[in-house]
Amino acid sequence: MVENIRHTGIVVDNLKKSLWFYTEKMDFSVFKYQDESGPFIESILGLDALVVTTVKLILKNRQMIELLDFVTHKKNISEKLINDIGPTHLAFTVDNLDETYTDFLNDGINFISKPKMSQDGRVKVAFCKSPEGTYIELVESI
Repeated sequence: MVENIRHTGIVVDNLKKSLWFYTEKMDFSVFKYQDESGPFIESILGLDALVVTTVKLILKNRQMIELLDFVTHKKNISEKLINDIGPTHLAFTVDNLDETYTDFLNDGINFISKPKMSQDGRVKVAFCKSPEGTYIELVESI
């Protein structure tokens, strides 16, 4: 029935800052950038008089995320916690976690902890937060 995960949608408050994070730090490329409004988008999202900017971003392997910046229907930012019910984070494989960690720290990206080796010694892991507050798990296979 289900063939694959098409993309993950992430609502952002500061599109410019989020685009910087996902393109410059996470190596995504902009695939499609558009302002959406009208009956179709209003109908599928269930919001009247909607205007939303959507940006689809892809990795080299064609995996995709979608940033959504609601021009209308803005919500207050609430702090996300790693143990909230529902989706809590995105996980990405990196080639050198220690380098990535240092690079991200130098650009002011916050982490929960320093990179740690898993108990089985197969991966090194660290969690950071993207500009909109999404937890990002960075994993290096050892």
